[in-house]
Amino acid sequence: MNAYLARHPRSSPRTSPATPRWPTRPLAGLDQVIRPEDIRQSLTATGRVNKSDCVLTFEVILRVVLAMGLLTDLPIRQVFKHARRLLPGEESPGRSNLCMARRRLGVAPVRHLFGRVVRPLAPPETPGAFYHGLRLMGIDGVVLDVPDSAANAAAFGRPSAGPRGDGAFPQVKKLSLVELGTHVEVAFVVKPCHSDERATVAGLLRHLGPGMLLLLDRAFFSYYRWRQLEARGAKLFARVVRSMILRPVRVLADGSYLAKVYRRPYDRLKDRDGILVRVIRYTLDDPQRVGHGEEHVLITDLLDEAAHPAMELIILYHERWEEELVFDEQKTHQDPRRATKPAQLRSETPAGVIQEIYALSLGHFVIRSLMFEAAATAGLDPDALSFTGCFQILKCRLPECDSKAPASFEAWYRGVLWEMQTERTDPRRNRINPRVIKRKMSKWKKERPEHRHLPPLRKAFPEAVVMRR
Repeated sequence: MNAYLARHPRSSPRTSPATPRWPTRPLAGLDQVIRPEDIRQSLTATGRVNKSDCVLTFEVILRVVLAMGLLTDLPIRQVFKHARRLLPGEESPGRSNLCMARRRLGVAPVRHLFGRVVRPLAPPETPGAFYHGLRLMGIDGVVLDVPDSAANAAAFGRPSAGPRGDGAFPQVKKLSLVELGTHVEVAFVVKPCHSDERATVAGLLRHLGPGMLLLLDRAFFSYYRWRQLEARGAKLFARVVRSMILRPVRVLADGSYLAKVYRRPYDRLKDRDGILVRVIRYTLDDPQRVGHGEEHVLITDLLDEAAHPAMELIILYHERWEEELVFDEQKTHQDPRRATKPAQLRSETPAGVIQEIYALSLGHFVIRSLMFEAAATAGLDPDALSFTGCFQILKCRLPECDSKAPASFEAWYRGVLWEMQTERTDPRRNRINPRVIKRKMSKWKKERPEHRHLPPLRKAFPEAVVMRR
């Protein structure tokens, strides 16, 4: 950064009150969701305050990091040019300068901003977001490839591929709490790839409370975890394994029954410290469907079969898959793989990876917040709008935002919402989607540790040529 600052001293003589250092903000349209005061408060709370004037202030670089969550297809120098409009004759900093500035900023301000800004969005009248007054929430995890650097491999580890060796990229696991009706990622925890994601649920507990109905996959059920979640006041609805012992205490009119879950077999024998739950067992008689003939077992603490019929709950459980769509939006549409980015993230350091994950989640929240407003003004379910279409509209219209006058900004904002309303999704088809992949193995040899980070060649190609006679 020294060479750059030499050309741009901390007190620039050509900057005057009539020519502010930030004359216009090309990404001012994001202020509708992430307000400037939120950014400044997060920087102050985490001690990121510049004591002298400079070009790459903490506020500038925080805006660059936030822009990285939306302009995912651009290198960081181009992201900077979108986030901060240069003055005439002013040079843009180099990639290394921006990377150093990101490192100085760290994770804390982005994490603080995420906690300050991101929240559940849906009021009770939002279509598809509530069940009998309970806000639908889900917990699930996703695995992300990170760039193949020594620092990332040491911090996060690589997946094991058995006899074929370790995986090609280091990986992180992200466990997320999502508001299912709006696809808002309310909170998440990031851990190394070999950590047990079930043990990280405790990091999300403080975000749960009364008035919520939490939908869980069978991998997350345990006696202790149910007690922890129950203590938060949220209602619970989970799938469990078929082999779980659930002896009927009372059979209900809709075919479900009440049973008790115990910590261990001896407690079951003594009928001690049991958790009363309602059990719903069902099968599918359609041979075309995945899971045909398999018994599915659901348990819940919604015990009243009149208020919550079994068939209604069986259909409701499918809302849990909305969280998988959140991960698809982030990995496939918001920040997809491409030729210049073979991993799913682009940061070479562990702190940069965490910072980038927060930036992507904040970018996703911006998109989803605008989609929620657009759907609400038209009385639509947020699922009725296309994430990809709305994301492209936002990227297209952001440079057009005129923030100089409140009236022009309001006109721009209303225009964006109206345009997003037109990006409708087709009705979801009645289809099957088996959990399989097309290509499992490759004819090429497996990349192994000895193939990574090779030392530079000592000879030029002509020097290595030996003619055979």
